[in-house]
Amino acid sequence: MPANLTPEYLEAEEVFRKAKTIGEKIAALEDMLASVPKHKGTEKLQANIKRRLSGLRDESEKRSKAGRQDPFLVEKHGAAQVALVGFANVGKSALVDCLTRARVEVAPYPFATALPVAGMMEYEDILIQLVDLPPITEGEFLPGLAGAIRNADALMIIVDASSDDCLDQLEGTCEQLKEKKILRDDPVEGLHYHTASSCLIVATKIDIEGAEDNLELIKEYTPPEFRFISTSVNKRKTLDLLRKSVFDLIDVIRIYSKKPGHDPDMNQPFILRKGSTIIDMAEAVHRDFKSKLKSARVWGSARFSGQAVPKDYMLKDKDIVELRI
Repeated sequence: MPANLTPEYLEAEEVFRKAKTIGEKIAALEDMLASVPKHKGTEKLQANIKRRLSGLRDESEKRSKAGRQDPFLVEKHGAAQVALVGFANVGKSALVDCLTRARVEVAPYPFATALPVAGMMEYEDILIQLVDLPPITEGEFLPGLAGAIRNADALMIIVDASSDDCLDQLEGTCEQLKEKKILRDDPVEGLHYHTASSCLIVATKIDIEGAEDNLELIKEYTPPEFRFISTSVNKRKTLDLLRKSVFDLIDVIRIYSKKPGHDPDMNQPFILRKGSTIIDMAEAVHRDFKSKLKSARVWGSARFSGQAVPKDYMLKDKDIVELRI
């Protein structure tokens, strides 16, 4: 066994040992490969991980072609994928049903959602994918659930504000995510995890009697590094605020393109990460634009409309960009 293996590698290796689905095993092996020290003493280990990865990817592809794809693997669509996690009957399915056009079974009994159900939520001029997941329970995760949560770009941790167990729901969900190494205090480059920055705690059912008092408790016990919002499927204003909070959570900006001498295309924005520059925009438009780009002009965040900006100019949400090659 090579020396100097990092704690991150050992954690990923433990996740691989406990993995039950192909998707979970692939994610764990990718994390192992990303975190293994790169030196001569680990060359055989790296080769072994790559060989196992290749085999699992081939097996996954064969299963997919044979119609036996991992039912917990949800293909990403839209600007980002946000998974809803929490205990049974906290309101996950009701939210997805209300915010999207997905066919979700909303029922007053546990485990009405047996497999992930995805739907597209509209926010202004973009779509964000919401995934309703089976509930987290005390003890063992359902096989495949951990991989589905890791695969999401962000998480909504759902708590029922009308329940006397609301604090147990909040603490229990976060502890389960931490125990499975899905939720971490600090980010580790190359690993598939979530931190507080990619999580939004959502208190539901605030229109039900007793929820207001519980809401104050939930706010008090929510760690300060987490974002928090309360909502009800029966209060449209709170749902509109939730849509905005989800957009802020996914950490993206919308950039509109403009051809020289033409009006900007305001129908289909390019979706970029916050902090993206003109160069990133050029690459998003076409991979060859990055090397051919001569100049750029920006409407929106620039000091004046149509201002010529350098290639490292940092863009803001709803900027209009004209690229010249």
